[in-house]
Amino acid sequence: MCILVASLMSTPSNPRAAKFHFDCVFHFVSDMESAIRFYREVLGFALTSRDVVARFDIDGVLFELVPAPSNQNPRARGNARLCLRVDNIDQTLKDLRAKGVRTSAAVNKGNGLLASLQDPDGNEIYLWQYHPKP
Repeated sequence: MCILVASLMSTPSNPRAAKFHFDCVFHFVSDMESAIRFYREVLGFALTSRDVVARFDIDGVLFELVPAPSNQNPRARGNARLCLRVDNIDQTLKDLRAKGVRTSAAVNKGNGLLASLQDPDGNEIYLWQYHPKP
């Protein structure tokens, strides 16, 4: 399972200060097979390994699918979101809709366009296209 890794690092001001290292981003899922199919077949992510969790590499960032604890609803809303940068948001939305994925419309947010979709467990995924710099 993905965790935030902390190691103790001595510094002159705080000899026991924890140094945090980024490990991964993960989503809880209720149906691992369905979630893997969605991330592989719909979003085109390459599955890099699988045991209790499924691991994908997204541009060097570890993304994991983790079985939801039995006492937790994977659809419970939190504030973490997976945001994927795309080169052409209109074409990406068209391609996703052709695969049966329901998406929002792209909305201009000033410095780019933002759209959203959900995986089979309702985890929100955002798509972002930066506006070209003048």
